[in-house]
Amino acid sequence: MTWGMRNRLGRILHPETGRGVMLAIDHGYFLGPISHLEDPGKTIEPLLPYADSLMVTRGVVRNCVPPGTDKPIVLRVSGGNSIAGGDLSNEGITTSIEDAIRINASAITLSVYIGTPHEKQTLLALGELVNQGERYGLPVLAVTAVGKELEKRDARYLALCCRICAELGAHFVKTYYCDEFERVTGSCPVPIVIAGGPKMETTLDALRMARAAVDAGAAGVDMGRNVWQSPEPVRMLRAIRRVVHDGASPEEANASKE
Repeated sequence: MTWGMRNRLGRILHPETGRGVMLAIDHGYFLGPISHLEDPGKTIEPLLPYADSLMVTRGVVRNCVPPGTDKPIVLRVSGGNSIAGGDLSNEGITTSIEDAIRINASAITLSVYIGTPHEKQTLLALGELVNQGERYGLPVLAVTAVGKELEKRDARYLALCCRICAELGAHFVKTYYCDEFERVTGSCPVPIVIAGGPKMETTLDALRMARAAVDAGAAGVDMGRNVWQSPEPVRMLRAIRRVVHDGASPEEANASKE
């Protein structure tokens, strides 16, 4: 790994701990203006100081993120699908590596859909993105997406997905938390961050998931809806930071008034 790539990845996953708290704001690329993300700029502004990095599309970066920010950008470069379409897995690359560099992204990301009719096209897209990332020193985050088939989120399937992404050269992987998560992290040679997934019933549920994932070997979280759909988004994000970076229990993090 080149110095530039290590430097960029180290801005997302802190070199001292190997952990990071990413804030996912890219949902609109296939979900449109979902609840609490109707105005991305308004959602991002109060949360920006407490995120280690932002996962966003180029449209949101250019229109909704202050250019003076020092927060690393993990730029989503895939799309071509929507919740209104027939198959969420039918996705391709939408953003060039040159545009990612113009945006000053610290990493680029795409979704792969293993076990779907579009498995091959998304895996080949990952391979090509890694080739380009290596050429320019940009780390690649592979997202193991499941579309609408949430029942796929078990250890056997997610371990398969994460290992394939690592084998194809992804520098880190985003996946779902599941029972026996140590089977997933233990068989993947690159860092794994967990997705928050759909909004959970309580704040403690989300914090407990984050704690369990880190304890099972995750390098951190990339949460969206469980943060900005929370009644107290800033407090929620700060609580997640305490769990991931400070080793706090979910109960301690939730009880903190800071």
